[in-house]
Formats: sequence, C-alpha cells, structure tokens
Amino acid sequence: MQTAILHIQSELQGLYPETEIKSFSYLIIEKLTGFSRTEVYVNKYTLFSNEQHQVIESFIEKLKIFVPIQYILGETEFYGLPFYVNESVLIPRPETEELVDWIQKENYKSAELNILDIGTGSGCIAIALRHEFHNSTVDAFDVSEKALETAQQNAIHNKLEVNFKAVDILNAPAFSKKWDIIVSNPPYITENEKDTILPNVLDHEPHLALFVPDNDPLLFYREIALFAQQYLTPAGKLYFEINRNAGNHTLELLTGMGYRDVELRKDITGNDRMVRAVNSK
Repeated sequence: MQTAILHIQSELQGLYPETEIKSFSYLIIEKLTGFSRTEVYVNKYTLFSNEQHQVIESFIEKLKIFVPIQYILGETEFYGLPFYVNESVLIPRPETEELVDWIQKENYKSAELNILDIGTGSGCIAIALRHEFHNSTVDAFDVSEKALETAQQNAIHNKLEVNFKAVDILNAPAFSKKWDIIVSNPPYITENEKDTILPNVLDHEPHLALFVPDNDPLLFYREIALFAQQYLTPAGKLYFEINRNAGNHTLELLTGMGYRDVELRKDITGNDRMVRAVNSK
C-alpha cells in the first residue's frame, strides 16, 4: 500500500501542488480499500492485487488530464454530508457551504419553512438545508434532467426528502405556492472569464451551470429576483451565491428592484461571494 501511495505521488509530480498530490494519493487508497486515513497508515504494508493496481493506474491517467478527483472517485462531501457527483453537476465548493451556513444561522431551524433552491445541480444546497431545517419543506429546480437524477440519488443516499422538479427558470411556469426562502447558486461566469478558469473546471464541469453571456452577466440574478418578487412570502428572503466581480452590481440590481435589507458578504478568502435580500411586500 505504501508503494502504491509513493507511485501515485511520483506519477503526478509537477502536475499539482505537493499537498494536493499527497491528498489525492490517500483519497485514492481510501476509495480502493474502504480504509480510514488511520487504517491506511496501520496497513501500509498490505499488498494490492493486479486488479487494484489497474484501478490505481486508471485514476492516475485521469488525474494527468486534470479530471477532478471528485469525479474520479464519484463522490465528495458537502456540509458534512456525502454526495455523489459526476460531470452532469458542478462539484460542491466550500464557498457554497458558507452560503448554507449563513441561511441556517439567520433563520429559525425549528420553523416550518418552505424553501426553494433554484439550479440545484447535485442537490447539495437543498439537501443540506433539508438536513438543517428538519421541519421544513424543500423544493429544488433544475433545467438539467441528468442533474436532477443525481440530486435525487443524493437525497435518497442521505435519507432526506426534497421535491425535485425540472424547471427552466428563464421560462418558469406559474406556481400556486410561495416560499419563505429562495436560494440560488446560478451560472455567473462570463464568457470573457473563460481564460481564467482552470482546466479541471473548464474541461470537465458542465458549462450550462457555469457560464452566462458577456452582454448580460446578471441574467439569472435578474430573472430569479423577478420570480422571487412573485413567489416569496411577505418578508421572505432571497439568497444568492455571486460572481466575486459582481458584488456591487448585484446589490444595485436588488435594491433597484425594491428589495430591502440587501447585504453583501465575503467568503473566507475575502472575495465578494454572497448576497441576501428581503422581500419588501
């Protein structure tokens, strides 16, 4: 096992930072054996079969072409919960955990809330909120049927009930209900910003969930905010994850639409990342 770890690290030398390579090697071994990190250390002299060596080589080859480790392993963790991921959904990120954290700290966890997640992807936001707000009803929309299939698998995997529905928010149908909280991490990277995106993201994560036209970077924020004006309860809250370069523009948009208590927050790295607005009706 120790030999396999050193082999993985040697093969990836120079392609990733050293700390990331070390992390990859242990994640691969943990996936292959089902061992915890401690058990890997304890059993470091265990020998692998030819089949296990073949799996390791296939993982290495994928990492060499910058396939994200989460897609290779088929799983990741978000807000303490396990999630299946594949190339039909974005990989959940720490910044999005911060958005969930803001929501759960700002609202009564025991309340019976109606919550809607727009553009749910893997279902990470919706499922995490359903876990935190155990008395609440959570709905989740996405335009991608494949994403919804993955999200549903994640809800089942976590034994949590979320109501998933195929909806194109740019052409949303009418609804008979209203929500106390609407949250979205919509596409927000402009086409002009593509050259700043790392290959592991640009070449493998779904562009449908990433990019917006250069001439309308706030497209989804505007449309979701219009939707929320109609479907938020009085004093209901709208939460967004945003492009770090569009903080002030998003504030101006929401304030201009009549939302109150509009607040912009930075993520742990100091970038503008989250906005909350309250329905003024």
